[in-house]
Amino acid sequence: MIRMAKGTVMEPLAVRVTELEMTVAPKQSLPVPVNIQTAIMRVPEIPLSFYRFLYLRVGRRWNWVDRLRMSDAELAAVLHDKRNAVTVLYVNGAPAGFFELLQVDEDTVELSHFGMFEHALGLGLGKWFLLQTLYAAWSLNPKTVRVATNTLDHPRALQLYQRFGFSPVSTHDALVQPLSNDELLAFALSL
Repeated sequence: MIRMAKGTVMEPLAVRVTELEMTVAPKQSLPVPVNIQTAIMRVPEIPLSFYRFLYLRVGRRWNWVDRLRMSDAELAAVLHDKRNAVTVLYVNGAPAGFFELLQVDEDTVELSHFGMFEHALGLGLGKWFLLQTLYAAWSLNPKTVRVATNTLDHPRALQLYQRFGFSPVSTHDALVQPLSNDELLAFALSL
């Protein structure tokens, strides 16, 4: 973790974004890892504070910032849109990750967020959870499922998406403004 003095703003981080698409539903299946209790539950009308908790816990190490900087009204408009669905992974009774799907139109579903908490990593759940996510996306009967990843995400994210049937369709450069200590503190106090 980079230590910053209070009020210090970090320089923007340059990232390479890869947009991927999948046009055929996955055919494989994976067993749930043994000796772990799991549940996957959709959260209609998710409370904003719970969503921010999930987003921060999953995305902090990958510099997810966009949703944290939204006002309550902006975030509620996105999350409570009937085309948007947030689903939470629980491991041994505790939240352990989430995915978010957006039905862009009748032909396209976007996997807008996917990730797991640190305590769930290394349990053999990542591939299984991604497959469950893809099953949920394809249950909406799209022609295409889209996802984007960037060079700040998990080092094997791009490889994993491709392994499950996504193909890169475009790349571009972008800048990500990391959260300041003041922002992190404000989010921690609001949760």
